[in-house]
Amino acid sequence: MTREITPQIKKILYATDMTKNSSYAFLFATDMARKLDARIVILHVIEPIPPYAEAYTGITAEMERKQQEETVEKLKKHLQEFCKKAEAQIGPPCVELVSKILVTRGHPPEEILNAADEEGCDMIVLGTHGKGFLAHTFLGSVSSAVLHRARKPVFIIPLPSEKASIDWDGI
Repeated sequence: MTREITPQIKKILYATDMTKNSSYAFLFATDMARKLDARIVILHVIEPIPPYAEAYTGITAEMERKQQEETVEKLKKHLQEFCKKAEAQIGPPCVELVSKILVTRGHPPEEILNAADEEGCDMIVLGTHGKGFLAHTFLGSVSSAVLHRARKPVFIIPLPSEKASIDWDGI
């Protein structure tokens, strides 16, 4: 009788900044979810406007709440469109794998780690831009911070070559 050493993956947190690279990482998240019979929680973090800037911008709490709602709707729309195009290449399902879409306001690494815990996610998937020559810059500050502080598996997906590049608006 063998004992399972690794925990079963049933919920994947996919963190997105809605760039081309995060879209590419979403393909990995959907592929893993299909293979593992898991569900995906999508997270997008909006960094808050510093208090000193609020006085100059005139942005109110109500305006920030509305922006958050609009971002959720935008993510849902992009997800539907992206999945239609992605399914042509990777096959269904895509949209059905997503169990929840979260849009929070805060410091991205903190929000990603908190969401992974609060949602009971077993794994985190996020993309990185892969720019520069320093480790911090190579991984990206958010990816690096999540990787070093997470207590669960983290998959960091680098942006592919230009010809393999995809984004939310098309494949």
